[in-house]
Amino acid sequence: MTTARSVFSVISVVQGFLVLGVLAGCHTLTPPATVHQPMTARPAPQKEFVTNQGSIYQPENARLSLYDDRRAFFVGDTIAIVIEEKTSASKKSSGNANRAGTTSLAVPTISGFPMKGLQGVDIEGTSSQKFSGGGDASSNNLFSGNLAVTVIEVYPNGNLLVSGEKQVTINQGTEFIRFSGVVNPVNVTSTNTVSSTRVADARIEYRGNGYIDEAQTMGWLSRVFMTIFPF
Repeated sequence: MTTARSVFSVISVVQGFLVLGVLAGCHTLTPPATVHQPMTARPAPQKEFVTNQGSIYQPENARLSLYDDRRAFFVGDTIAIVIEEKTSASKKSSGNANRAGTTSLAVPTISGFPMKGLQGVDIEGTSSQKFSGGGDASSNNLFSGNLAVTVIEVYPNGNLLVSGEKQVTINQGTEFIRFSGVVNPVNVTSTNTVSSTRVADARIEYRGNGYIDEAQTMGWLSRVFMTIFPF
């Protein structure tokens, strides 16, 4: 009876691992995003205008006034983001410390003093300590490209919250490029573009899926044991 229970316990554990494996393998094809949501927004419906028959200027065909340009100002408008992120950082430190000491003691000879065996003995002591440490760290990142995003919200001060995604599928793998942030309309050029270096609270992602990405990911069972084992 005990043997049957042990076999049943082993089978239950194996089944549990199989269920975890199936759940890990059935994850969504689209990696989760940390950019501002939603990634797109539809423009608000246009107001109804009264058509002026015979007039060259028709209000329903003019989204902006005669004195405005075509830069993005409203929810649903698109802006071209020029991604030109380049960061470089380095740090180097070192330290040295030395300490040395010498102690000498001579016991004189005194007549009538007890413990005559220690009289006339020289005692010397030497100590030395040395410490040396150093550290060096560097980081370099370069990300360039172009991505069109959509205005998903207009703040009361006029700043634009933008978000967007680009998917590129090559053979059996898909690459996801995502971007979001707050754009000041003043920084938007006449060609409706803005540099990523001028976007506040910018969030940039570059991820992928497919067999190449899976080959670089630790297996689910290894992650389970790494989480459980305290060593």
